[in-house]
Amino acid sequence: MTAPTKFFTADHTEDILKANFGTRAIHAGQHPDPITGAVIPPLSLSTTFKQHGAGDHNGFDYSRSGNPSRQAFETAVAALEGGKYGLAFSSGSATTATIVSSLPAGSHIVSVNDVYGGTYRYFTKVAAVLNAQVSFVDLKDASNVESVIRPNTKMIWIETPTNPTLRLVDIKAVAEIARKHNIKLVVDNTFMSPYFQNPLQLGADIVVHSVTKYINGHSDVVMGVAVTSDEQIYEKLAFLQNSIGAVPSAFDCFLANRGLKTLHLRMRQHAISAQAIAEALEASPRVENVIYPGLISHPQHELAKRQQKGFGGMISFRIKGDLQTANAFLRNVKFFTLAESLGGVESLCELPATMTHGSVSAEDRAVLGITENLIRLSVGIEDTEDLVADVLAALEASVKL
Repeated sequence: MTAPTKFFTADHTEDILKANFGTRAIHAGQHPDPITGAVIPPLSLSTTFKQHGAGDHNGFDYSRSGNPSRQAFETAVAALEGGKYGLAFSSGSATTATIVSSLPAGSHIVSVNDVYGGTYRYFTKVAAVLNAQVSFVDLKDASNVESVIRPNTKMIWIETPTNPTLRLVDIKAVAEIARKHNIKLVVDNTFMSPYFQNPLQLGADIVVHSVTKYINGHSDVVMGVAVTSDEQIYEKLAFLQNSIGAVPSAFDCFLANRGLKTLHLRMRQHAISAQAIAEALEASPRVENVIYPGLISHPQHELAKRQQKGFGGMISFRIKGDLQTANAFLRNVKFFTLAESLGGVESLCELPATMTHGSVSAEDRAVLGITENLIRLSVGIEDTEDLVADVLAALEASVKL
């Protein structure tokens, strides 16, 4: 019987990293199998790996510590964010918890006040148990961060655009302040994805994503990832990734890596449809106001053009009426499913005040403008014309003029 032919492929890593986004998405971290020649890296479900001698292995010994499927995904995401190191976790929340765990005891964290509900819950309910202090601040003006910095401030945490009111934070300006005070800057880039925004290039130390959203893009994986170019940060987070063990399954990594390969195509369509829907909503007499960075009416439209490469697929708007009116709209849409989460190929709608941001206190919701008539849309990649017509028909059925 003839022995299998070994396929050895030249390492084109440098060429891949210099390539455009779509090429990196498809080729980074993906090499044909050296034994079988399989073009798609196989799903590696093994929990343990054969060693040549005690402690002598091919880079993998136990799947919590490292797995070929996870490594392929981490490499690909790092390449898309322009970072050197990627670290995957079992959820976006696990990513947040691991990063906070890397701080010294008694550290102070500054967070943008309009932060994802799950992050708010962690900062207010869990971080205190770990002896961490958190201050929330409005960062529409980046200089506001200066007023809350303390001697023990170790980290600044921002989202931009924020969830769900789509406020923007000037990443470069905050990064300059953080660097001046020797504070690490973390940017949650979930809403934009690596396709539309790259915080590391603007001075951030760590960029995080809920992979569950746009990167995976198919609403069938719960996962998170952190990317950095700082070796010391990477070593510390890699140690905690292994020690805490909040790692994703190999199967989830395989699925997320497959989803990532069409990210550039999906994000373009998300943005095209979102722009069309936002403009239609803004022209409707049944809508109080529309929040979308791609609209000239957005107060930070110029900042969006400066630090983003596009405006994304998320829209928030206030319907004319109250909670009952908002619920009527949510019942009347046909192609938008009433559900939490975002970033999938399908369109979703939700009411932040009672759903994703229900854990935020009523007082804080009032300050942030998360009213009972604020509706958030995650625009999918269905045909644009169908989505626009669906939204307008639901408005007509829900709001009587």
